Amino acid sequence: MNAGQAQDTDRSKGPKFAMLVHPKMIMQDLIGPMTVFNLCMGTNHLVWKDATPVASELGISVMPTETYETCPRDVDVLFVPGGLAGTIELMQDSETLAFLQDVASTATYVTSVCTGALVLGAAGLLQGKRATSHWYVRDMLTHFGAIQTEGRVVEDGRVLTGGGVTAGIDFGLTIASRLRGDDWARRIMLTLEYAPEPPFIGGTPEQAEADHVASILDRRGRILAEAERVAREAGKRL
Repeated sequence: MNAGQAQDTDRSKGPKFAMLVHPKMIMQDLIGPMTVFNLCMGTNHLVWKDATPVASELGISVMPTETYETCPRDVDVLFVPGGLAGTIELMQDSETLAFLQDVASTATYVTSVCTGALVLGAAGLLQGKRATSHWYVRDMLTHFGAIQTEGRVVEDGRVLTGGGVTAGIDFGLTIASRLRGDDWARRIMLTLEYAPEPPFIGGTPEQAEADHVASILDRRGRILAEAERVAREAGKRL
């Protein structure tokens, strides 16, 4: 290993990631991007209000490594994962929104995956920005002055947002390319053998059977209505 390679693998000199972890988050929303970030040879800070383990929607707990007070303010990436139930709570959590505003003021990139975009919106970080989210909440972004945009990854200046759940790896690779260059990101993609070939067509509303879309919206109707109400109220506070 030459000197240049040694420097590349020195994590203390690599990019810093502040990754919010929160109760009821979708584990895949966190793990997909985090796996890519880890291969950027930087430092992942898992941040919550305190050091108490945070339970995901799977019941698997994640141990925070930093609190809102101890999280570095010189991070390259501020990241918020989704999880609709947790997102609804965070949109009403003034402590969390204030923390995100603080870190976002100095972060190079302000980012999210899935419904995490609603939390960025409630913190006032998406105003006038093109942004995306999970397909069944994407229209709620307009409550925060965002420009609703379809896409696996949507980039607008220093704001990058990913679509629903599985878009987290696409999003992570995009961030890796911005921080480390396209060649590094391509090597990460190869390391992960990221070459998706889904067994079925139907992963978006446009591709799916109409009755599948309708059944999901019906089954999630109550929580989606609550998310709509909370997002609308959060937008009025901006």
